[in-house]
Amino acid sequence: MADRVRDNADEAADFETAIAECGFGLFNVFILCSAVPCLTAMVFSASALSYVMPSAECDLDLSIVDKGMLHAVTYAGMIISAVPWGFIADTIGRRPVLISGGWLDGFFVLCASFSQDTAQLMAFKFFDGFIICGPFAVVVSYLAEFHGKKHRPYIMLFVGLCVSIGSMILPLLAYALMPVPIFFKVATLEFRTWQVFLAVSSVPSLLSGFLHIFLPESPKFLMSQGNYKKALDSFQRIYKLNKRKSKESYPVKRLTDSTPDRSADLDGTGRTYTIKERFSRVKKKFIEGVRQLKPMFSKPYLAISLQVYCLHFCQIMCVNSVRLWLPQIFATMNAMESLGANDTSMCAVLEHNAMAVSMNEDDKRVECALHHDPKSYLDNITVAGIGLVGFLIIFPLLRIRVVSNHILKVFLFICIFLVGSLYFVKTSLMTMIISAIYLTLMGICATTIIGMSVVIFPTLMRTMVLLLIMTFGRLGSVSGNLLLPIFMQLSCLAPFLWLCSLMCSGRSAIAELTHHTLFPDSLPQLFLIVCHRWLLGSINNQCNRLCVKFNLITL
Repeated sequence: MADRVRDNADEAADFETAIAECGFGLFNVFILCSAVPCLTAMVFSASALSYVMPSAECDLDLSIVDKGMLHAVTYAGMIISAVPWGFIADTIGRRPVLISGGWLDGFFVLCASFSQDTAQLMAFKFFDGFIICGPFAVVVSYLAEFHGKKHRPYIMLFVGLCVSIGSMILPLLAYALMPVPIFFKVATLEFRTWQVFLAVSSVPSLLSGFLHIFLPESPKFLMSQGNYKKALDSFQRIYKLNKRKSKESYPVKRLTDSTPDRSADLDGTGRTYTIKERFSRVKKKFIEGVRQLKPMFSKPYLAISLQVYCLHFCQIMCVNSVRLWLPQIFATMNAMESLGANDTSMCAVLEHNAMAVSMNEDDKRVECALHHDPKSYLDNITVAGIGLVGFLIIFPLLRIRVVSNHILKVFLFICIFLVGSLYFVKTSLMTMIISAIYLTLMGICATTIIGMSVVIFPTLMRTMVLLLIMTFGRLGSVSGNLLLPIFMQLSCLAPFLWLCSLMCSGRSAIAELTHHTLFPDSLPQLFLIVCHRWLLGSINNQCNRLCVKFNLITL
């Protein structure tokens, strides 16, 4: 096809032909480098508070429930903004979302660093999640739309690698900055180390918005809008940087797509649409989109999509219920070891955190000082490093059919026992090892289910299905971080049985999807029933104790 374009310069070329003529070079390297801060900003927005909590809990007097709400509120913002951002990106364009979203997110992260109480921090982190959802979702499409068929399959691998690197950078930043004693006042505002840490975490968002100023709009998006003139200009810019030749020498002179050419209308040289006409076009697109989604609510896709949503909901709830609380757990373990405690098991740590609010001021001050110890961040760095190595090892193997067909079933089965074994560990070393393996395997499973969905669902449904999968995952994060503190207050065993029951639910869902199992499903299902019955009994007993305490009728 590319040879035919060279032979006949007047022949119109489609997107794949035009992007193939641009090749791969300096422009592609620059756009990939520009995407790194955006992907890193998403990791920082979701996880930065995990490293702030051990220090901020002393300054803001945070309870376990407060910590859970602070973790959940960022994901709540992401859930609410997911659909509006998708609509904006498909109507206004990818580039404006990446530029404005980067600057706005950086602004709200900076505002969060100025927070003087829990309510302010919670409000700004909500807007942080609300804004960052847009650029993160758009940047994947933006990258894919600047690469041809040859390089496009590697975009998701690059995205996953960047997320893993971002997860590695965050604990390294905390290790370098959080132990430094910082305190200063500006008027009535007080600033401490954790606020400076939050301010520094705004850099990727601001850098992302700045770098995308120098990049063109997606040519694929411009062609879908009928703006072939600007699309051709984008292709010529790519060609000039990659081939080191003039824009005029670009062999493609005309573009073609299913959308009629509206370049004259869009660049101001022809008649522009009235507001009424624009509204009619948007309404027509919305109706067409609803019609395209109709197969989602009929066989066989309805049952499959519900199973995928359930699986991703359980997966992300389990992952983030452990991952977001891990820095707090390691900080508490380090403090307990420094104070000479003999028992540093998970139960002892959870009990210690639950009683932290009732400590006197002197004991709180001593423990807060221990939370700034650099050793408390080394375990987090190790966990992130193991996750990065695991990603680099496992994902190339997914190209092998046998591995890709069974990896979800095997890894989820293993993770049931890993998360359950956290209840029995007695040392910080074993906690770190088991947590690292568990989070690595679950992270791979979460990414695999998204890749599997791309294969299962047809093109017209794919974007909305992926959007709903991500939404259910974030809903799982919100639910998990709100429920985990409640289970912690019930008993030490309750959180682990709850996580195991969720893992069993996910394992059952993936067994229904694949119809083949390497391990018997009776064990996870039996364990699920036992966990649910035990949790219901624990909740009932807790309610009875509260009723007796307040002289109410027992249940």
